[in-house]
Amino acid sequence: MRITPLSELVRRAECFQQLLRENAIDGAILVQNSDLFYFTGSIQRGVLFFPAEGEPVYLVIKDFARARMESGLKNVHSLSGLRGLPDKLTELGYRVAGKVGMELDVLPVQLYQRYLNLLPGIEISDVSSLVRQVRAVKSTYEIAIMQDCAVLAEKTYEYAKTVIEAGKTDLEIAAELECYARKEGHQGVIRFRGFNSELYFGHVFSGADGAVPAYLDAPLGGLGLTPAVGQGASYKTINAGEPIIIDFIIAYDGYLVDQTRTLSIGPLNEVLQQAYADMKRVQDKLYAIARPGVAWGDIYQQCHDLAVEMGYQDNFMGSSGAQVSFIGHGIGIEVDEFPFLARGFDQQVLEKNMTFAFEPKAVFPGQGAVGIENTWRVTDDGLQRLTFANETLVEL
Repeated sequence: MRITPLSELVRRAECFQQLLRENAIDGAILVQNSDLFYFTGSIQRGVLFFPAEGEPVYLVIKDFARARMESGLKNVHSLSGLRGLPDKLTELGYRVAGKVGMELDVLPVQLYQRYLNLLPGIEISDVSSLVRQVRAVKSTYEIAIMQDCAVLAEKTYEYAKTVIEAGKTDLEIAAELECYARKEGHQGVIRFRGFNSELYFGHVFSGADGAVPAYLDAPLGGLGLTPAVGQGASYKTINAGEPIIIDFIIAYDGYLVDQTRTLSIGPLNEVLQQAYADMKRVQDKLYAIARPGVAWGDIYQQCHDLAVEMGYQDNFMGSSGAQVSFIGHGIGIEVDEFPFLARGFDQQVLEKNMTFAFEPKAVFPGQGAVGIENTWRVTDDGLQRLTFANETLVEL
């Protein structure tokens, strides 16, 4: 179990407070679990108050003892309930006034209104993008954890090769991989920021199920077991000669990596084999053009254009009518962090030590999907691949 070092928390606080000052915001109140973990090292229920200048304070409703043990922050105090927030801040010498930032991308409206009532006279401003901007650039400490995630991703993939058999169901394979990963330290919980975004470990699909679209903002969805979930592995039986996709997210010590590999039992047909080779060409394009200062949207457009040029206009990143307008997404504590390698992000640029998953995939209704995904770190002059499992189109 890692405890986030105080030096990390101090650096993060300083970066965030600098952005608050630059945007004329007097302070911020953060309450979302991922942000609490990032800025305090704990996710115990409570309120983190950031003045634009000075020490942040973590006020914990439940459980204070755990938060005090887990967080390296100097100012960690108990709070009997949200109603007592104004008095507690005053007692500790904090003034909450003027423009106060909150995570309006995730904060429920009812809770937003409660804060307005608790702190009359304040103007609430959205600091979601500022929080995400700080979190997008990873430290050496964070990247080291993601490298540990990548080790587990490789081990889980190698284990998959030993358990995949014709006659087993996608669900059986998914369950065996989840069991293996958990025993190896996978934390289980995978966090998204997007509303109604859910995932359990990842996806295992064989054959036509890999081309079944779903509500999830992803190129692959899958039939799943029930409309109550609406995505993921099903009871479909694995057969020879069809693509098998293993799209797994590894979560370890709070951080994530995303990795996809394609296998088959016996050879795939020539169309699918060529499509896999072409998706690797799209990945090669990414590697050739991505570096600090390049616009997120420009990377998307160049890679998308290459896929279309190779003939995948109706298959790239989903089947026709169900395609997504991104090829890559930031990853760290959550699956959907900055940067977004997506259509329309033409003003935002890559920065050193941003981390993202890049997932070129080709989807063929009735046949399935092939593709590849790795997690990458932006370096001084290009990219470093964090996930490292063998990329060969494996024929079992």
